[in-house]
Amino acid sequence: MNNPELLTSSYDFILPDELIATHPASPRDHAKLLVYNRRTNEIKHCHFYDFEKYIPKDCALIFNDTKVIKARLYGHKLSGGKIELLINKPLDANNINVYIRGKVKDETKILFDEDLEAVVLKLNDDGSRVVNFFQKNKLLRFEDILPIIDRIGHIPLPPYIQREDNAEDASEYQSVFARQEGAVAAPTASLHFTEEQHERVCKNHDHAFITLHVGSGTFKPVEAQTITDHPMHSEYYEISNKAKELLDSDKPILSIGTTSTRTVEFYARHKEMQRGEANLFLHPNNKPIRVNYLLTNFHLPKSTLLMLVASFVGVEKAQQLYANAIKNNYRFYSYGDAMLIL
Repeated sequence: MNNPELLTSSYDFILPDELIATHPASPRDHAKLLVYNRRTNEIKHCHFYDFEKYIPKDCALIFNDTKVIKARLYGHKLSGGKIELLINKPLDANNINVYIRGKVKDETKILFDEDLEAVVLKLNDDGSRVVNFFQKNKLLRFEDILPIIDRIGHIPLPPYIQREDNAEDASEYQSVFARQEGAVAAPTASLHFTEEQHERVCKNHDHAFITLHVGSGTFKPVEAQTITDHPMHSEYYEISNKAKELLDSDKPILSIGTTSTRTVEFYARHKEMQRGEANLFLHPNNKPIRVNYLLTNFHLPKSTLLMLVASFVGVEKAQQLYANAIKNNYRFYSYGDAMLIL
């Protein structure tokens, strides 16, 4: 293998534990912002409240309006054994893909508050499970489950945050423009916008919303030695008519986050599909063809998200930018600081 950009080891780095953000910046727009200009190779350090100054003239912004659901549920088996269940995504109206902590087998019944029950139908090779949910013996559709888990569930904070969710997370781990319920992880670049800033940006710039329901696969590290051997997870997306119009135009696009980027780029390659399952893996050998600029957070080592960043700047430059961020005490991951690539 002669190309280091295809080696998973090229995307590793050491992050001091104290730079893993466990709580959000307050106010949201006081997070740091690293601005990297590819044309001039210049780096600037500022704050997210400066973001509007750097939006390129005449470009359109694409936002992901997915809303995080309270996907983590705590229950028990009929035997009394404790179970933690994380909803990943619906496979159809009734069959739900989940991850379960605790031993289960086919037909295991799991009991939750409010008479909610899950019955295990299938154990998948990737460690996920397929379940049906019931309430008082009635089979529930996914949309029936949402109001129940909103009352009894927990915000599924990423594993590296290493704490239980609290009341603050119910609002902070959610963008101010979140509308479409279905994600189990937040599109984190979006978390930096205050309502006032978002309204101002939308008033002054062309923009549109897409929906990509972020799945737990977004945290899965690449384990293959060569990144192109990694099986990319898929997530449900929808392209609004306004977004389709913008994406079909020649207007430059600033994508707010990796999730918006994956959706836009999947659509750019499959223009007949305004909704479906997106499984596009962007990396230096599969570069963006529609997105011009990227706003993103700082991601996990050996993650597909870091490889997406490298699809814009190359792996060597991505490592240099991350080293610069570490040197300047940027906060990493979901509640961390942001980077704008121009």
